[in-house]
Amino acid sequence: MTLIRQDDFIQSIQDALQHISYYHPVDFLKALGEAYDREQGPAAKDAIAQILTNSRMCAEGHRPICQDTGIVVVFLKVGMNVKWDATMGITDMVNEGVRRAYLQPDNVLRASIVTDPAFTRKNTRDNTPAVVHFEIVPGDTVEVKLAAKGGGSENKSKFVMLNPSDSLVDWVLKTVPTMGSGWCPPGILGIGIGGTAEKAMLLAKESLMDHIDMAQLKARGPRNKIEELRIELFDKANALGIGAQGLGGLATVLDVKISDYPTHAASLPVAMIPNCAATRHAHFTLDGSGAVQLPVPKLSDWPDVTWAPDRNARSVNLDTLTPAETRTWNAGDRLLLNGKLLTGRDAAHKRIADTFAQGEALPAGVDFTNRVIYYVGPVDPVRDEVVGPAGPTTASRMDKFTEMMLAKTGLIGMVGKSERGPVGLEAIRKHKAVYLMAVGGAAYLVAKAIRHSRVVAFAELGMEAIYEFDVENMPVTVAVDSEGNNVHESGPREWQEKIRALPVLA
Repeated sequence: MTLIRQDDFIQSIQDALQHISYYHPVDFLKALGEAYDREQGPAAKDAIAQILTNSRMCAEGHRPICQDTGIVVVFLKVGMNVKWDATMGITDMVNEGVRRAYLQPDNVLRASIVTDPAFTRKNTRDNTPAVVHFEIVPGDTVEVKLAAKGGGSENKSKFVMLNPSDSLVDWVLKTVPTMGSGWCPPGILGIGIGGTAEKAMLLAKESLMDHIDMAQLKARGPRNKIEELRIELFDKANALGIGAQGLGGLATVLDVKISDYPTHAASLPVAMIPNCAATRHAHFTLDGSGAVQLPVPKLSDWPDVTWAPDRNARSVNLDTLTPAETRTWNAGDRLLLNGKLLTGRDAAHKRIADTFAQGEALPAGVDFTNRVIYYVGPVDPVRDEVVGPAGPTTASRMDKFTEMMLAKTGLIGMVGKSERGPVGLEAIRKHKAVYLMAVGGAAYLVAKAIRHSRVVAFAELGMEAIYEFDVENMPVTVAVDSEGNNVHESGPREWQEKIRALPVLA
């Protein structure tokens, strides 16, 4: 009989969450490096270079890979012979580990969890509670699979109840483009087949924690129907041409994981959940010998890729920017932003909307005239940092506010992650504004471009407050220009055509 101590379990959860906040799994690094080598799309290759450079910087600095440090998901297999030296329940122990991990002072992680989700949405301030799944199994160990799922990828989860005669492949290929690029490809698709609706979702979620082995699988060949399906979906998903960050290219997915379970004769439940370029998970076993010691990657495990600004990128002074200048930019142009950049996400936009609805003026110090807004919720700074990791959030969430911001505030540009939806695009075209895209999964790299930070309004909103950043050579791509030309439409379309003309890739 194995004795698992409460302190060892809590410490293991805490250490694992800190570990995955700044270390990518080595298998992911290898797969992403191979994707970088294969990638022929210049914008997509640049994005992957930023992701890899950011990853190494995070490993060295012990700071989060992504500003969205996720909702914690834990799968536990508890051996029936395990005895606990504990006064807390297992879920409470998990949550205590989460609390300590997210409040660890030398690497504070962003608290993203809100309670009363349908109404007040009050932040719990310590990222608890986690989502915990249990299985009681034979044995004398506790097996832990742990992940931190960011909203950008989690929000792209899909589920369908197909008829048994329907094509699963067709559904996946139809659905992946609808996910856009807010899930920060290149990443992994987890697919659950069978059981019931909730079982299929659990299968998809847990499959994402499997080792990336697509290159090895293709090299040796499939041994069963599931492996055949994985290869088929991998090749066909990449042939969609979506590419890194949706910019168009060869690498959209690095692997496809599939788990299945028996189901009702009349049913074919299928769930699909992506893991993003900031994929974060760990797998360990407690055997009573103490807290877990996770292996630390060596710097040699990172591909020899270091991002540097494009020599052809245009330097932009945000402090003197005019609508006339923005109208000279074309979709796909690379820019380096310098000067003062305001921030704001969902909550700040809602506050602004409420302010206008009440006939009131914006708070003192908030002037968007000829300014650019950055959609970001940064991690709190530690040590000598100006700001913590500060990567872009999914821009389409602000679409419903875009007409208001462009019509009433004098705003002329926006910076965010991934594509804009129809409502946002229409407002951008109408007002001859521009939308710029920063790379999701490169939060620490982006933060290094921020030289000064101050809160200018709505301080009580925490990371959702309006900040003013002073930035220096912050890299962005013109995703939508003032004429409405859109790289998230043109890029994948162009690369679909190119891929059709390419020989089959090994």
